[in-house]
Amino acid sequence: MAYNDVYGSWKADPERFWMQAAEAIDWVAKPSRALFADNAPLYEWFVDGQVNTCWNAVDRHVEAGHGDRVAIIHDSPVTHTRHEITYAELQARVASLAGALRAKGIGKGDRVIIYMPMVPEALEAMLACARLGAIHSVVFGGFAAHELAVRIDDAQPRAIIAASCGIEPGRVVHYKPLLDAAIEQAAHKPDFCVIFQREQEVAQLIEGRDHDWHAFQYGVAPADCVAVEGNHPAYILYTSGTTGQPKGVVRPTAGHLVALHWTMRAIYDVGPGDVFWAASDVGWVVGHSYICYAPLIAGCTTIVFEGKPVGTPDAGTFWRVIAEHKVRSFFTAPTAFRAIKREDPEGKLVRDYDLSSLRALYLAGERADPDTVKWAEAQLGVPVIDHWWQTETGWAIAANPLGIEKLPVKIGSPSVPMPGYDVQVLDEGGHPVAPGTLGAIAVKLPLPPGTLPGLWNAEARFRKSYLEHFPGYYETGDAGYIDEDGYLYIMARTDDVINVAGHRLSTGGMEEVLANHPDVAECAVIGVADALKGQLPLGLLCLNKGSNRPHEEVVKDCVRLVREQIGPVAAFKLAVVVDRLPKTRSGKILRGTMVKIADGEAFKMPATIDDPAILDEIAAALKTLGYPAAAG
Repeated sequence: MAYNDVYGSWKADPERFWMQAAEAIDWVAKPSRALFADNAPLYEWFVDGQVNTCWNAVDRHVEAGHGDRVAIIHDSPVTHTRHEITYAELQARVASLAGALRAKGIGKGDRVIIYMPMVPEALEAMLACARLGAIHSVVFGGFAAHELAVRIDDAQPRAIIAASCGIEPGRVVHYKPLLDAAIEQAAHKPDFCVIFQREQEVAQLIEGRDHDWHAFQYGVAPADCVAVEGNHPAYILYTSGTTGQPKGVVRPTAGHLVALHWTMRAIYDVGPGDVFWAASDVGWVVGHSYICYAPLIAGCTTIVFEGKPVGTPDAGTFWRVIAEHKVRSFFTAPTAFRAIKREDPEGKLVRDYDLSSLRALYLAGERADPDTVKWAEAQLGVPVIDHWWQTETGWAIAANPLGIEKLPVKIGSPSVPMPGYDVQVLDEGGHPVAPGTLGAIAVKLPLPPGTLPGLWNAEARFRKSYLEHFPGYYETGDAGYIDEDGYLYIMARTDDVINVAGHRLSTGGMEEVLANHPDVAECAVIGVADALKGQLPLGLLCLNKGSNRPHEEVVKDCVRLVREQIGPVAAFKLAVVVDRLPKTRSGKILRGTMVKIADGEAFKMPATIDDPAILDEIAAALKTLGYPAAAG
């Protein structure tokens, strides 16, 4: 079937479409129907089914005779180790950990926080919770103690599973002191902690509260899978907002299974035995969906990579992993490719590896600027697929579904909506706008299976954040447009659409132009306050390694390019060269924080910032452009 047929079949009969997709999952008791709309606009899926995630991700493959297939490859350039775990070994390890948790009283509905680096044990902890029907909440390993404490108080876990340390290039991150400080700060106290001791750092355990990972499991009977209702929460994942209380996105069990299984063949074009690699972290939604759950549900081999795109040891590490493990489908963030391109602009390191196994590269997490997409295409010689989704949705809203049909690629677009998503572009009044017109991107309710039914213990906040602005729709918070062919373009977060003398302009459109400059490796455009025009765009430019042109010349070129390609209406005259841009650990550029610095407003240090010192560098650069408020 072609994409139009598949999308059309969903639109004609969503109930039939999702019930057919549900046939691919092993059920303890099959659901009577797909959609439960009794409490609209709060919708749920497969509520009266009975199912277990761990069974679908692990046990059923062993039962089907595939126990010898490799489930997880751990590749850790920071510890110089690599090892494989088969599905049979994974089943035994997960059942053992689940049995130990059960012996300490953990059961269905209990929350467990997981605070781990990129090691297979992180996935085992997630799957052990799923085996028991416990609800896990993974917190990015190395998160500050205060942020961990906030999540402990919100989720109220009975147990915390952590590692002694994480390993970054050139340093060891001490997890245990951060965990101890977080528990001390939190009003809620867990019953116990389980600590996976790494040989790089053995942490001191607190007697009576902390248990060693291995000793904890000694002599304990393994646990079987516990059936849960279709709408039982599989996990809580806190969105890394830059201000205020983090939002706990809830993922329901059955919809999660059905949607993720469907995506592996339809979008990523992989199946049982194929090697799938998502270069992300288990602390982010990509890590939940496409390092842990979806590849295992589909019977693939998943890669747990403990390293960075550059510096472990060089900008060729991604190519080594793909070549060595014969990766078929690779998924990462555009920021990773920009880092590689900056270090190796001519792609010389790509030539050192046999990448013939690779069929496609998928990009998500932020806008994939055309310059990065073209560079990746030129280096790899495979389709480069930009696709768009969010922590809240758990899987792609829009994509080019290679497993159904390879649609023409339009660079700058994540292609077309996936079944389940009726995507509309709305004006401020909530009315659909004409093709090609910039507006707020919203999805007509109900959202499909596997997306969020709400926030953890925060229904009012869920309604206010996502449902109230455009009644009958889920508000994505992104701005963009749909072209005449139905292709979607994500141009900015709604907050990043700037108003220059009454003209609504996309910062993403300007970034696209700047990224085309041969000396520019990466860039960001923000809107700064202006007494005359309301806002003015300001560009921050990072240059390619080896670029030796004077900065003033590059800035002059960039101003001219924007004027030529977007027009004088953009009023683009301000730009400055910086060494690096402030980002979250997942690679998103902190544009909002930079706006506050430029406008002299108070801001809260983002919990997820990769390196706080960058903000001082940005403030100093902005000061050279006449923003004295930035110094404060």
